[in-house]
Amino acid sequence: MDEREKSGLEEATERRSKTSLPAETTVTFEGSEPGTCRGSAQTHPKIGVYFCGPNPLLWQTAEVKAARNTGVVGTLVGSLARQPRQNNRLGRPLELLQEEARLLRETGDAELLRVSTGADAANPQEVERYHDQLEQSYIEQKSLALQDRKATLLRALTQKQEEEGESVDQSIRDRLEALERGFCLPRSAMAVQLSTARAGLGYGPEERHFLAADWPQPRDERSETRFRVFRDLTRRGYYLTTAGKFGGDYLVYPADPLRFHAHFIAVCIPLDKPMPLCELLALSRLGANVKKTILLCSPSGDDEEGEEEEEVVYTSLKWSGMV
Repeated sequence: MDEREKSGLEEATERRSKTSLPAETTVTFEGSEPGTCRGSAQTHPKIGVYFCGPNPLLWQTAEVKAARNTGVVGTLVGSLARQPRQNNRLGRPLELLQEEARLLRETGDAELLRVSTGADAANPQEVERYHDQLEQSYIEQKSLALQDRKATLLRALTQKQEEEGESVDQSIRDRLEALERGFCLPRSAMAVQLSTARAGLGYGPEERHFLAADWPQPRDERSETRFRVFRDLTRRGYYLTTAGKFGGDYLVYPADPLRFHAHFIAVCIPLDKPMPLCELLALSRLGANVKKTILLCSPSGDDEEGEEEEEVVYTSLKWSGMV
């Protein structure tokens, strides 16, 4: 190395030392200790997870943000209030994966809440009150629609008086009276208010403890394998989303999916389960086409409650060509 190259290397090293991070800044890399990233040190109230059938949902904005801070991504499935007839941009509720909801519960960040049963929804008094409110709303909307029609005819009346004289005035007045006698607003044209709030979202700690529900879904070998892989990758600092359209179980991101592309397609299989060669080849070709690495994930041993670290065997597959 000549003198010019040495001087350039020294200048580059000096510039890097001047632009280094402050001492208080903490950077988390892959494989860091659990709980050292994603703002886990921040305190937030427990997240209430509601189930609509088998699907766990988050309804409140604060709870969606709190779940995001813990590394839970989820999928927005609700329509926007001002743009309900489109699906390019969606809003709350946030639908979680089964593994995301279970992990939030096991870490103590969330609790499951029971929803109202069919018997509660069929309360006769509530049903009668609801129909009374609909009828009152229909009467008000009918009155407003009639006033709008009258205003239109009155504007036509004023315009015709200026152009053709008094003879038209009486004709318009007759039409106005006929409109008032025979006007009818179709009930299909009535605007119906949809409540975006759900009962129970404002419950305090005591009420939430009373309404806490057990995990509603049965746990089989397949779900246990998926959850153990999900928990291990999350502890390593990765973000996971569903990978159904990529032929796998999860898409694995190095950081927030809004900023990075997925690097891996995780496929969860038991450690002792054989896998056909043709399936391995298909997964490898698929990963090569979408520019991602296939990651075979197999938990080893039995899952023990309270275990801090568990071993998950990872095998990466990448298509390199035909031999």
